[in-house]
Amino acid sequence: MQENKSQEGQKRTEIKYGMNVGIVLKEDQSTGYITYGKVQKILTNSPTHPHGIKVRLSSGEVGRVKKFVK
Repeated sequence: MQENKSQEGQKRTEIKYGMNVGIVLKEDQSTGYITYGKVQKILTNSPTHPHGIKVRLSSGEVGRVKKFVK
């Protein structure tokens, strides 16, 4: 089992509209491939999620936040 050392993207309050993030798309969950873009919409309603908050990027892609891009 792979251990997630990074806790980024698990708290809804840390994610703001327009910020740059790295997400894992549903089809990339097995590989962990990260897609980068700007947050257009936050889709997860709960304050936290163990696999990352689900967002829609401005490109229309939907996935769970794994990284914050500075």
